[in-house]
Amino acid sequence: MTGVRPTKIVCIGLNYAKHAAEFGHAIPEEPLMFLKPPSALIGPGDAIVMPKGAGQVDYEGEIGVRIGKRAKGVSVRSAWDYVDGLCALNDVTARQLQRADGQWSRAKGFDTFCPVGPVRALAEIELATLAVTTRVNGEVRQQSPADDMVFDIPALIAHISGVMMLEPGDLIATGTPSGVGPLSPGDVVEVEVAGVGSVSNSVVSGA
Repeated sequence: MTGVRPTKIVCIGLNYAKHAAEFGHAIPEEPLMFLKPPSALIGPGDAIVMPKGAGQVDYEGEIGVRIGKRAKGVSVRSAWDYVDGLCALNDVTARQLQRADGQWSRAKGFDTFCPVGPVRALAEIELATLAVTTRVNGEVRQQSPADDMVFDIPALIAHISGVMMLEPGDLIATGTPSGVGPLSPGDVVEVEVAGVGSVSNSVVSGA
């Protein structure tokens, strides 16, 4: 990933109704936030390393948002003013650890568990056509327009910035649609955001 390294990666869970349903969860009444560490970041072509003993590791294709200037307590109306650009993002998750722990830091925080593609400037993006597609070995596994989000991007920025200061370079992972599933060593997983770009990564076993 190029550009300013984020101080934090703020992720949103259960932000597509069908994804919540596939895991038997109700739709949250407000955005459900968790964090990934910046040490999880990798770029296009880097390998996703499956940690030894972690069990099932899943892909979660998402639309990523990069913050362009300091944001605190911003309104929904002004939220886009704080966005530098968008990117494709993969919220890789050790699913069995997520279920075992009851919270998500370990399951989502391993090194290499946040592949991010090149950021495209907001001015170059047609927001009305935003959609995310995930492919594993060329086969489509996830596909959904951004309109299917429970909370749209401006609402997410307003909510998050009401809790914590967003700094330039910080990333927001906006949630994944239905169709998440496991990866295996040797797989190649690609997340594409229409009109923005993609990130493709191979999967390898950890030592």
